[in-house]
Amino acid sequence: MNEQELVQMIAGVCLEEKARDILILNVSELTIIADYFIIASGRTVIQVKALADAVEMKLKEAGIMPLRKDGVVQGVWAVLDYGSVIVHLFRQEERDYYGLENLWGDAREVSVED
Repeated sequence: MNEQELVQMIAGVCLEEKARDILILNVSELTIIADYFIIASGRTVIQVKALADAVEMKLKEAGIMPLRKDGVVQGVWAVLDYGSVIVHLFRQEERDYYGLENLWGDAREVSVED
C-alpha cells in the first residue's frame, strides 16, 4: 500500500466514524518528520477515542501497526504515528486552541476521496 492509499484509507475511516473537518496536509516539503498529516475532530472525548480505535483497527486488519501512539486514553488529542503519515485526532476545543492547520499553513492540502 502506498502513502496516498494509506492516507485515503485513514480519511475514509474518519468519514465512516463521523469525524468533523477532516484535513489531509502534504507536509513533505516542510518537515522531515512525516509526509502527511491527517487532522480530524471529534465532538467528545469518547468520539476521539472511538476514532483512534477505529483507525488503528482498520489499519491492523491491513497489517499496518502504528509506530507510536499517544493521548488515546485521554481522548482530547490522540496521535497515531504511521511513519510517513501522522494522524492527529482532536476534540474540537483542543483543535481550535493548537491550530495545527495554521502552524502548517504552507502545506499543500490533499482532497479526501469519498
